[in-house]
Amino acid sequence: MRTSRWTGAAARLALLVILTLAALTAPPPSAWLRTAAPAGEERVTPRVARVWPVGARPRVLRGWEPPATAYGRGHRGVDLAAAPGTPVRAVAAGRVSFAGRVAGRGVVSVALTGTGDPALRTTYEPVLASVAEGAEVSAGEVIGTVEATGSHCAAPCVHWGLLRADTYLDPLALLPPWLLRGGPSRLLPVLGVPVPE
Repeated sequence: MRTSRWTGAAARLALLVILTLAALTAPPPSAWLRTAAPAGEERVTPRVARVWPVGARPRVLRGWEPPATAYGRGHRGVDLAAAPGTPVRAVAAGRVSFAGRVAGRGVVSVALTGTGDPALRTTYEPVLASVAEGAEVSAGEVIGTVEATGSHCAAPCVHWGLLRADTYLDPLALLPPWLLRGGPSRLLPVLGVPVPE
């Protein structure tokens, strides 16, 4: 009786570990990947990003929530966990269209090369800029550091936005699938089973 109880507990633990790993390696919810465009202007966001703005695969603290109207409630970007002083990188090549302060927050905006007319623009805040307006930047180039103050997040973060003209889009749509998923699947050892010789 005691052996079957331990076997059942081990099986439940193994199942819990497998389900946890599956949840952690799954792509983000589809609600974070949708984009909004005005009626009659259905454009696909090109997956031009080559890096995340901060870190290798930062935690998304709050996803994109498109507003129902131009001035409605929503979240016009994504919040990525990032400690103050963390380097912020351009996700794709482009030209710095703005580097300065807006409402007391440091903001950097980059018009992305080869993304149409008008070009897609990424925004990053709160960022202490290390680039100037008009500067050409390459994908992965550091454009500043996360400021200690000015964030609207409960935890330290950088807000990453994406616009085409005056239309806000989901910045995660810029990332190719291999950056969203975080790498290939890996097989893990089964605990408690002897290794075959």
